[in-house]
Amino acid sequence: MPRFDFSRDRHPGRKPALNDVELLCLLVAQHLIGIASDRRGIRYARKHLTGMFPNLPQQSGWGKRVRQALWLISAVITELARDTPTWGEATRLIDSTPLPCGKSRETVKRSDRAGQGGYGYCASHSRFFWGFRLYLTCTPGEMPIIWGLANPRIGEREAAEAMLRHDRHLLQPGQVIVGNKGFAGREFESFITDELGAQLIRPGRQDEKPRFGKLGGIRR
Repeated sequence: MPRFDFSRDRHPGRKPALNDVELLCLLVAQHLIGIASDRRGIRYARKHLTGMFPNLPQQSGWGKRVRQALWLISAVITELARDTPTWGEATRLIDSTPLPCGKSRETVKRSDRAGQGGYGYCASHSRFFWGFRLYLTCTPGEMPIIWGLANPRIGEREAAEAMLRHDRHLLQPGQVIVGNKGFAGREFESFITDELGAQLIRPGRQDEKPRFGKLGGIRR
């Protein structure tokens, strides 16, 4: 396991009663128990786990601590992922899927994501939606490596490039990235090859010569 620096001695302000190690333990326990809601999670902990964690905050304080520790949670998840057999595989799968956040116009206006989400078109379901597109880069064993949310008005290649550029440290040299026809484009393929040192494999378009054959079975 990596050596994380949990010390807050160099940070200004009062030290929290619940330290980062205890926070991580509680979050792991919450998910192992199968509690998806943070509100229910802290309520369960205050009822059953105060013997081990006597300094539990109130609901508002808990939510604030979790949001402040997102970087730490992300780092721990990444290190745990690195310890799985599929992390070392050369192949990565990249794709996007609609993430609808509202159906009615009134819902869209009242949504907390108003101004961030947008309208997009889902070709597989032949319908428009309002929300985001979720972009995922996964191992063949379906373990997510890189993910991101984007306004559906942003092109697939543009959003995927921004995501991969931001988290390029999670890709290995010589990585083989398998995608769909939506990632076809000279600039995007040049980015994958020249900047990431990887190779993009995708089905050929109708106006292209055959490339790698049908890849639907691998991508699904």
